[in-house]
Amino acid sequence: MEEDMSESAVAELPLQPVQSRRFLKPETRTAMVFLLPSFLGFMIFMALPIVASLALSFTSWQLISTPSFVGFQNYVRLFTVDPAFYTILRNTLFFAVEYLALNIIVSLTLAVWISSVKHGKAIFRVIFFLPTFTPTIAASVVWLLIFTPDGLADTIIRALGLGLPNFLLNPSWAMQAIVLVTLWANVGYNVVMFNAALDLVPKHYLEAATIDGANAWQRFWRIRLPLISPTIFFATVMTAITSLQVFDEIYAMTRGGPGSATATLGFAIYQKGFANFQMGYASALAWVMFVMIMALTVLQFRMQRKWVHYDE
Repeated sequence: MEEDMSESAVAELPLQPVQSRRFLKPETRTAMVFLLPSFLGFMIFMALPIVASLALSFTSWQLISTPSFVGFQNYVRLFTVDPAFYTILRNTLFFAVEYLALNIIVSLTLAVWISSVKHGKAIFRVIFFLPTFTPTIAASVVWLLIFTPDGLADTIIRALGLGLPNFLLNPSWAMQAIVLVTLWANVGYNVVMFNAALDLVPKHYLEAATIDGANAWQRFWRIRLPLISPTIFFATVMTAITSLQVFDEIYAMTRGGPGSATATLGFAIYQKGFANFQMGYASALAWVMFVMIMALTVLQFRMQRKWVHYDE
């Protein structure tokens, strides 16, 4: 009897339409339609040029001629034949290390100072962030006028009796001028980011540490710095990537000189590709830079486990 009732109840249930899994949900199709322009733009202007540059790095192409396949000849030339490559590589790494260290230290120091100011924090954030709005080429030209012989920088140096040479004409000081200009133009990003992270540190942590007798340095080193370490990690990765790609300041101020004292990978790619029309060799340089950026990024992500602390 119970079996007959259950069978009749099942028979009376309305049949549910079986949805085919072959078709996407309506909301998924709508999202794909909206994402399609961005995806096409990425494929046309990013992905395809990247693949094309990799293919070009195995060719010899002077723009007006037909590309000819040369295998790994461009890479062999880089590491064994071209005497300027290791100078360029050393300059790039020197700039990246010095600029990265100074950027993080200066921006974090300024952010800590701004967070301690009781009035006018927003004004100071704007002041330090303003240089980032200036086009890099325009700012570099202004700094070029400052560093020009007998310009403002030389006048100040002579007035202070420092006895320093002209920065842009001295091979030992030219890179320092590039670091200074790049730091001035870009430090504002990290200042604002670090200051926002410091303002988000829970106040009760600092109050409890103060009650326990911790001084300002101990509160910063033991509480504030670990809590903003994810922000510092993000800023370090992004700053390291941009430091390896420096170009505008060098192009506007030194053109890689004096000699090859400020020639970096970014400037060498421009010089080989668009000045000497060696597109295959320039593409090989670009892929060396890409490998360096990827290796540095992977290294930083591996090291983050030792010093980045996430507040759970």
